[in-house]
Amino acid sequence: MESEPTVLTREEGNVGIITLNRPKALNALNATLIDELLAALRSYDRSSDIGAIVMTGNNKAFCAGADIREQKELDFVRAYNTDYLKNLNDGIVAIHKPVIGAINGYALGGGCELAMMCDILYAGRGAVFGQPEIKLGTIPGAGGTQRLIRAIGKSKAMDMILTGGTMKSAEAEAAGLVAKIFDDEETVTRAIETAQKIASFSAPVVAMAKEAVNEAEELGLKNGLHFESRLYHSSFGLADHVEGFEAFLQKREPRWTHK
Repeated sequence: MESEPTVLTREEGNVGIITLNRPKALNALNATLIDELLAALRSYDRSSDIGAIVMTGNNKAFCAGADIREQKELDFVRAYNTDYLKNLNDGIVAIHKPVIGAINGYALGGGCELAMMCDILYAGRGAVFGQPEIKLGTIPGAGGTQRLIRAIGKSKAMDMILTGGTMKSAEAEAAGLVAKIFDDEETVTRAIETAQKIASFSAPVVAMAKEAVNEAEELGLKNGLHFESRLYHSSFGLADHVEGFEAFLQKREPRWTHK
């Protein structure tokens, strides 16, 4: 049993901040951390006071991957019957509010996969990304083979996954895995600033935009355009849509009601 909470939470205005808190284990993902992380995300997702979420670790590691001691106890039947790590992916995918990952230090294996589950990634200059599972006689199992190719392309994804090699933040930004990089001490602050900006907009419109972008990865262009147009048209029925146009025409700041 963990002696301390494996995730810490705090708020800055209308932004919820979740910090992974297993520093001695480099924030490795065990069952307790996953449960507490999903509980924190769901709590912020339900809160009308929170408009966006930041997820981070510490300066040494965002998350070094799945807990090897816990994983070592699994055989095929237990892993298959318990859908090992699937609850992490499914739980984060179900979050409606934007999640910004602020990555410092190592984001390896399940940690790299957890980072890719976020909607936006900011990284410190010392951040390191990788999928080293092949060195342990297995493959990425929480989305690495699927999300990495979408983020950086087949060749770079194959190189990382088949060699177990790593990618530093500058290369990750150039490849499209990371949106922006900052000095390590600024990463979380900048992520919070972006989260506050997102949270200043209409909550239902932000949720629509997030859903439309995520569906673009699942749908072909024709179906994706149709899905986007339906969400776009439905936004016309929002009070915030009316307010946004009136505020623009009146040259004032909009007063969102999130309806």
